[in-house]
Amino acid sequence: QVQLVESGGGLVQAGGSLRLSCAASGSISSINAMGWYRRPPGKQRELVAMITSSGTPNYADSVKGRFTISRDNTKNTVTLQMNSLKPDDTAVYYCAAGGPTSSYWGQGTQVTVSS
Repeated sequence: QVQLVESGGGLVQAGGSLRLSCAASGSISSINAMGWYRRPPGKQRELVAMITSSGTPNYADSVKGRFTISRDNTKNTVTLQMNSLKPDDTAVYYCAAGGPTSSYWGQGTQVTVSS
């Protein structure tokens, strides 16, 4: 089993920045990719950004150029730096981790961007 604990999030004005962090513990060796999904109000959960253990990132088109994902394999953490935030970025953000046979989710953290 893998446990994911998120921190960060909150309320920010449009154009502002926030940083989300996620720490993984447990069976870390079973994890390859780590990253973030989000669920906007009234919508389905969607990919924001993922990063492999070798550091290759993958971003949703809607956040490219504004969000940056990074990973520290020595600390088992993944960070999402979110700049130039828009009201459409308002959502519950979930840390995610996955391996060949399993996937894990954090409890979610609210990000609200006011116009």
